[in-house]
Amino acid sequence: MEPLQLEGTPSWLESMFTSEVAFAVLFGICILEGAMMLRFMPSELVVPAALALIGSSVPEAVSIVAIAVVGTTIGQVVLFYLVRRAGREYVLQKRWFPITESRLERFDGWFDRWGPLAVPVSNTMLFVRGLCTVPAGLSEMDGQSFVVLSAAGSLSFQSILAGLYLFGDYLVV
Repeated sequence: MEPLQLEGTPSWLESMFTSEVAFAVLFGICILEGAMMLRFMPSELVVPAALALIGSSVPEAVSIVAIAVVGTTIGQVVLFYLVRRAGREYVLQKRWFPITESRLERFDGWFDRWGPLAVPVSNTMLFVRGLCTVPAGLSEMDGQSFVVLSAAGSLSFQSILAGLYLFGDYLVV
């Protein structure tokens, strides 16, 4: 498949995604997304936009998903350790952290109920990606387990998005 042009994509972002530094830009965006600092693009559009603008051959799609998984995992690990060190209140007071205390309490409940399994499950779900990172950072979970679980959930999420994009033509009625 040839790269597509997405309507509504900021021109500066489109030009970066179609340049020779496209994979580095994708990596940086994914780190921001994993750390819950991405403001200019919904996380659900990162991989589909990259596939549309960079290309969607099998090698390109695999590379895009791999970069997205590594980048989002790095971002979540940074957030995990920030919460572990600075605490929940510190993160909630920061303007870049987009979640209210009442919403975060819901994810505390998920983590209390499901334990470490909540991390990959929440990373796979639309609109709640990564929200169990904060309760995980405050828990007794070790960093290595968090990395594995975060990466597994990100792999699931990014693969689903890529699959929907790549096979979208077959799903349209």
